[in-house]
Amino acid sequence: MSSHQQLLALCAQYHAVLLEEESHRLRIAVAPNPPIQLFESLRFICDKNIDVEYWSAERLEKVKHLSFSPRSEEDQENGHSVVTLLSETLQKAIQLRASDIHFEPAEEHYKVRLRIDGVLQLQPLLSASLAAPLTARLKVLGNLDIAERRLPQDGQMDVDTANGKVSFRISTLPVRYGEKVVLRLLQQSEQPLELAALGMSCENHRFFEAALAHPQGMILVTGPTGSGKTLTLYSALNTLNQPGTNVCSVEDPIEIPLPGLNQTQVNIKAGLSFQGVLRALLRQDPDVIMVGEIRDSETAEIAIKAAQTGHLVLSTLHTNSTIETVIRLEQMGVARWMLASALKMVVAQRLVRKLCPHCKKQKHEKLSLPAQICPEPLPDWQPVGCERCYGGYYGRAALFEILPIENTVRAAIASGTHTAEMERLAREQGMVTLFESGCRAVSKGLTTLKEIYRVLGVPHG
Repeated sequence: MSSHQQLLALCAQYHAVLLEEESHRLRIAVAPNPPIQLFESLRFICDKNIDVEYWSAERLEKVKHLSFSPRSEEDQENGHSVVTLLSETLQKAIQLRASDIHFEPAEEHYKVRLRIDGVLQLQPLLSASLAAPLTARLKVLGNLDIAERRLPQDGQMDVDTANGKVSFRISTLPVRYGEKVVLRLLQQSEQPLELAALGMSCENHRFFEAALAHPQGMILVTGPTGSGKTLTLYSALNTLNQPGTNVCSVEDPIEIPLPGLNQTQVNIKAGLSFQGVLRALLRQDPDVIMVGEIRDSETAEIAIKAAQTGHLVLSTLHTNSTIETVIRLEQMGVARWMLASALKMVVAQRLVRKLCPHCKKQKHEKLSLPAQICPEPLPDWQPVGCERCYGGYYGRAALFEILPIENTVRAAIASGTHTAEMERLAREQGMVTLFESGCRAVSKGLTTLKEIYRVLGVPHG
């Protein structure tokens, strides 16, 4: 290897740029505070004067990768760059209403997938050589460590697009052929933060409004990641956001900035945890407290006690149903009597893809399910697909299972009643299960039974 090749390899190793090489002088650009090993290695390779310029990490990355050409020879002729490619990908994701963007390196290609209406959709394959420059570009935008490839990293970035500034949460993970990067869109198209826009039935809407009218207690919204919990929670906060009410939140991250709310973001690296912020909020004279997520027993205990001492507390939990939420909190170490006294309502929800109104078709035959699951036959809707939709579906609708904690259910929680018995009591009070809510959506032509099965699974008859 020639000395020039050694110089280039060394610069690549330490993320420096060789600007100029003369017979007695080198000129390089590096990020601030470069490692001393870089200069020691340079002196070892060549006996020349070294002029150093200190550049920002983003400027370095642009110089190294701006002119790097993407996908194919045809693209090279069109003058595409990594920056252009990334910009096009982000713009396409926004136009297609994607919630997440997956950048996945493989041995022979680089794969991009967009999660549209809850399902990953593969985009045209790219060259495997794009993995390193695209990952570097994303790390720079997210203020991550470009040199760190062995450990996962998380961050947040704001990108200017044709639709204005869009925020993304960025996560990297070392995989077999490099690093996988996933972007989560934090601010998508403007959605009304109103309870009436959530898609609840009239009865459920009335239950929810009644729970929000309580001066104290706990309201929990449950479901897996990507089930619409955030929108429901912020719609509730927007309803409570009045000049005479002190509404505080602790979040990780702040997903929807709301004027009038006192929103605090968790910062684990700085020692600012959910528990730490929650304890501080209790000294801030709050009326309403929103906890982004109950993740551990300590957070659960503080939130429950806050709900018992004159505050209305809203939070989320990852459980499959309303009844399972009681069991999960009990497993976290919260006593049943505390749950019974604090809980006002549990909302379980899921998102299902809506049929495209322009191309959906209905078969003549009806679908029959066991009578205890769905007494009436359901229409057999088919997603056809057209130029207006994505595979026969366009957008998503929410399914809700709402459990108001009334006297009968409260007594059952306090006495340690079995899950099945609690569900029977709740249904006697009018609770509609998630699957029943899904069957109603199918009967209205909103979605298909196959989509209900995909999201909720097949019920046990």
